[in-house]
Amino acid sequence: MNNKTGDQTLKVTIMKDKNYTSIIAVNKDTETSFKAIKNFRAWWSEEIEGNTDKLDETFFYHYKDVHVCKLKLIEEIPNKKLVYLVIDNAFNFTKDKTEWINTKLIFDILKEGEHCKITFTHEGLIPQYECYEVCNDAWTGYIQGSLKKLIETGTGKPNGKEGGLNAELVKKWGLPNK
Repeated sequence: MNNKTGDQTLKVTIMKDKNYTSIIAVNKDTETSFKAIKNFRAWWSEEIEGNTDKLDETFFYHYKDVHVCKLKLIEEIPNKKLVYLVIDNAFNFTKDKTEWINTKLIFDILKEGEHCKITFTHEGLIPQYECYEVCNDAWTGYIQGSLKKLIETGTGKPNGKEGGLNAELVKKWGLPNK
């Protein structure tokens, strides 16, 4: 693990059979971080339908026909923790289209001195999954880049209605682009 203080991003080495995890340190308080995380449209994708910030409500994410998923906010501890359950999922580039179903997106938020540490864990996303390398690249970009930028500056880099990070990954990985 590489732990740098201050404005530096914290990185976690992923071990075999372990969930995907990414850690960032931001120069903002836990309340600002918590609110930003819940605003998936501002850091993940503008192609989201439904409420991303209400407990027990579902929302849909999609990027063309490459990836579609339905998520539900199942746990919320104000300014400390958010847990989203992937209820349904489909990829167009894997044999098992449903690899994410029943996995969880977990955001743990902790005040550390003048900084806030956010640990994102995609519980159930493991290296044995066919989608792992693509998802690893995507989550790293969204968490280390877009979410961190949103929290610190108020502006993230979500996928737009067309293009964005997913378009780059489709090209990089040679995925079907429908």
